[in-house]
Amino acid sequence: MTEETNEKLKAIKRSFRTVMNGVASHSMREKGVGYKLNWGVSLVHLREMAATYGKDYDLAISLWKEDIRECKILATLIMPAERLLPEIADIWLEQTTSQELAEMLAANLLKDVSYAPEIAYRWMASDNDIRQICGFCILSRLFMRGQEPNERGINEFLDQAVTALLGTSVGVRHAAWNCTNRFAELGEDYEAIAQKALQQAGIDFF
Repeated sequence: MTEETNEKLKAIKRSFRTVMNGVASHSMREKGVGYKLNWGVSLVHLREMAATYGKDYDLAISLWKEDIRECKILATLIMPAERLLPEIADIWLEQTTSQELAEMLAANLLKDVSYAPEIAYRWMASDNDIRQICGFCILSRLFMRGQEPNERGINEFLDQAVTALLGTSVGVRHAAWNCTNRFAELGEDYEAIAQKALQQAGIDFF
């Protein structure tokens, strides 16, 4: 880490004390969102901070290494997507322990990497809840952009979505349901395909 990056990191960590939200932090701890430190800083403020620092690969890497909620979310906001190697994305997800951070990774960063569809489909098929949530969230973002899957992608997505919706994990079901809705919003044909697949599985889809 360069001295400049180290100074930025220290300044960022100091700044969290001035905008901490003890109530939010306590609420997250009660819900099992565990970090060494959690200041409860709002996402709005973190986005404002990210805009101040701009895209910065070295700072993002340093921020992610901190077991602090705000540092990790900020890392997802300032990491240049074009410089995030697939192996680093895997490491970051492996170190993700909360649904919130999985969603932030997908929404702030992984939706923009060139290999986004590849990891989305691979992670959706995982037996790990966090990986599945992140995979569905990435694909949701791609669908929201109007990115249409091919026939194989449609079949694979719907198979995984149905499995997730019939599963026991509330977080995975929620991510799969949102993703299915985004898929249906691609057009009437996609809505009909989704409705048929879910009805065949005994799932009501409106």
